[in-house]
Amino acid sequence: MGSKVSLFQSLNVSMFMATIKRFEDILSWQKARVLNDKIGSLIDNGNFKSNYRLINQIEGSAGSIMDNIAEGFERSGNKEFVQFLYISKGSCGELRSQLYRAIDRKYLNQKQFDDFYNSVLEISVLIQKLINYLCESELKGTKYKTKQVAYKTSETLKH
Repeated sequence: MGSKVSLFQSLNVSMFMATIKRFEDILSWQKARVLNDKIGSLIDNGNFKSNYRLINQIEGSAGSIMDNIAEGFERSGNKEFVQFLYISKGSCGELRSQLYRAIDRKYLNQKQFDDFYNSVLEISVLIQKLINYLCESELKGTKYKTKQVAYKTSETLKH
């Protein structure tokens, strides 16, 4: 999988965007999923002891990153997608803050903290690049494309 990720990272964002058909194709969602799995493993292994509040918060913010990417994409409009990407990016900040709480409580060692922190930061940067691309794009989203085609078809029928 490492070579696949490296290939996608080296591609221009606009080239990659042209191939996205499902939210599962989005690199930031893929990386958020991997991050979620790693955090889940730490929790399942008892690293967070019985701090259920922090466990719920960390699982919530980590899950929110990938869930908001998915939900925004499925809305089929760029403005809504960007709005959900900003929420996802906010969840990245929230998770980074919770990682500080986890290391301060000795639930994580320094290497675990650094690995998670860097992963979340990378995801946040990828999300921002996607936001920038969408904001600069003239495309409005697939739900508008369908309406434009339907409108053109009905106009053609009138003539």
